[in-house]
Amino acid sequence: MDGELTSGKPDLKEGIYFGEELDITHPSVQAELPMHGANLFPDIPQFRETILEYLSVMTDLGHIVMSEIALSLELDADYFRDRYTNDPLILFRIFNYPADPQPLGESWGVGEHTDYGLLTILKQDHLGGLQVKSKSGWIEAPPIPNSFVCNIGDMLDRLTGGFYRSTPHRVKNLSGCDRVSFPFFFDPSFDAELHPIEIKERSISEDKNERWDQTSVHEFHGTYGDYVLGKVAKVFPELRQKVL
Repeated sequence: MDGELTSGKPDLKEGIYFGEELDITHPSVQAELPMHGANLFPDIPQFRETILEYLSVMTDLGHIVMSEIALSLELDADYFRDRYTNDPLILFRIFNYPADPQPLGESWGVGEHTDYGLLTILKQDHLGGLQVKSKSGWIEAPPIPNSFVCNIGDMLDRLTGGFYRSTPHRVKNLSGCDRVSFPFFFDPSFDAELHPIEIKERSISEDKNERWDQTSVHEFHGTYGDYVLGKVAKVFPELRQKVL
């Protein structure tokens, strides 16, 4: 608890984190790329097998959703896969949000933020607590049985010049009991450089001073690895020296 920060404030949550399972012979592991390697699985029967199966199925779903987004931009269905997600950086987290001891206070399970990559595919439990920022203010995103919540990430915002906007969201657990959520992050390859796509409609009217981190994704230069490590160093202070 309190080991992860959002905008410098501790999150009221705990989690276990997974990525693509890579053994020591994989080139990315040999190159000692951060966020690449073997997972640390708890000793629970069928847990490892279940997680790896989920990662595989959700990766396939990520490719499908991104192909539909490509078609919506009048691009080839394989546009993103050919350029950015042939070897996607995938992350899966299991979060537990305990009941908020100060329901009327300023504590948050996770404070306002946007996700870093292309697409987040979230499975929630039945308790609610997720809020999304719309043009009219904060609204609830209640759980719908047998469905996912899909968040647009910063890199899709950048690639489409603001046509698809990354989604500010936050969590406050007012249910009185533990809330569990399962976000899967489908992100560009670690070494991918993301430049704006030439599309017919573009809508950069972003005021970075109004954004949660006072930065603009459209002013960023570098690889996705550079971007995500810069964010990770702020979210996990104890990892700062290891990833930068």
